[in-house]
Amino acid sequence: MIINPEKLKPEVSVIIPTFNRADKIIGAVESVLEQSFLNFECIVIDDGSSDNTLEKLGELHDSRLKIISQKNKGVSSARNNAIAVSNAGVIALLDSDDEWLPSKLEKQLIFMEETGLHISQTDEIWIRNGKRVNQCKKHEKSEGLFFERSLVMCMVSPSCVMFTRKFWDSVGPFDENMVACEDYDLWLRGFEYPVGLLRERLTVKHGGREDQLSNNVSCLDLYRMYSIAKLVRSGKLDGKDRALALNELQRKSGYFAGGCRKRGKLDQADKIEQLVDSVIKGLDINPISFIE
Repeated sequence: MIINPEKLKPEVSVIIPTFNRADKIIGAVESVLEQSFLNFECIVIDDGSSDNTLEKLGELHDSRLKIISQKNKGVSSARNNAIAVSNAGVIALLDSDDEWLPSKLEKQLIFMEETGLHISQTDEIWIRNGKRVNQCKKHEKSEGLFFERSLVMCMVSPSCVMFTRKFWDSVGPFDENMVACEDYDLWLRGFEYPVGLLRERLTVKHGGREDQLSNNVSCLDLYRMYSIAKLVRSGKLDGKDRALALNELQRKSGYFAGGCRKRGKLDQADKIEQLVDSVIKGLDINPISFIE
């Protein structure tokens, strides 16, 4: 019997970055290993954990599971490095404190194949402090092209998303300057790709944990402003989309500067307003100044 080597190649690469989540990572990985779809590789990259994450992972035995490590460089670096060694033509992300329902990969892969889309996401179940909660209306997922809404906040959940290698090669990698909102930045850069929505709650998203980035990084809008400024500076936006981006940049900077002034941080308020003014005028500023 002749075995086609292509049949041995995984169809999906699942990427899970983790840092000091020994109490959660096993649940995330097991939810992948228990998928009804079987032809995948699961790459867990440990971002320099100081707890017993690697010891816990070592207790799992499955040929599809690959565990790699790096010095602590943040989630963007971890995802980039894991994707760099992945082998499949389709990539699915999962955060180390979230989980998938058993049919997630199977149903989403069929959805991607039937629609011909290069990026899609599923709906999700929200768990906060151990209790299921309803999503606010502003968090309802969109589909298709929704650039304007994406400027306001991140509209694609990493643990729900699946994308093709073509999408990644065109839009990636994650910006390693960003310790937060790196997902917002990537999806914003992929504004030309319509996003599919599989309207089934196939992802379980956990929140309310003290170690989550959103609870430990102040002024998330600084990172969003940095992202918008980069995109404007890239020259890829047409007149309408550029105007939308600049309007949202001004809106975010207004809230930020107002908050700074209330707290007596006048220099920081002035700095952001001057940067935004320079972006609007098309001056050649380095967007990294927003987050330095």
